[in-house]
Amino acid sequence: MDTLMKHISVVFQDVYLFQDTIGNNIRYGRPEATTEEIKAAARAARCHDFIAALPQGYDTPVGEGGSTLSGGEKQRISIARAMLKNAPIVLLDEATASIDPENEAEIQAALRALSADKTLIVVAHRLNTIQHADQIVVIEQGRIVQKGTHDELFAAQGLYRSFWGKSSQARNQTFSSRV
Repeated sequence: MDTLMKHISVVFQDVYLFQDTIGNNIRYGRPEATTEEIKAAARAARCHDFIAALPQGYDTPVGEGGSTLSGGEKQRISIARAMLKNAPIVLLDEATASIDPENEAEIQAALRALSADKTLIVVAHRLNTIQHADQIVVIEQGRIVQKGTHDELFAAQGLYRSFWGKSSQARNQTFSSRV
């Protein structure tokens, strides 16, 4: 199990941060990492700026579970931790599901950086999270019902296209209600 886990980084929907400093929470990805390596991972995960703006920077303690940070900030710290680990396989388990729109663009950019030259396995309901995947697998009631690229699945009459239509409609309604 230890050997397997050395090759996998996981970013969960519900991020848990330890009651420690922000720097040490990132360092959990690779305990021997230097301060400069931690900062480089934070820059790539788009969280360096908000960390540097804190009174104690990377030495800022976070409350149990990261209670002193927003959901988007915790998510980006979790992504920095995964970047620092630099495992060849990355599992994203609903990593963008509870992100507010203000943080979504930053987190999407961080996830793109995290997945460079890696095998990425994404569990997601937000379709824009998987739109550019090499292979999308649609599961319904525990069974694979479709697989292919976004373009292939969108061209087919099926569950993926139906989901995409509903997702687009919901985004348009949200946008209309903000204007």
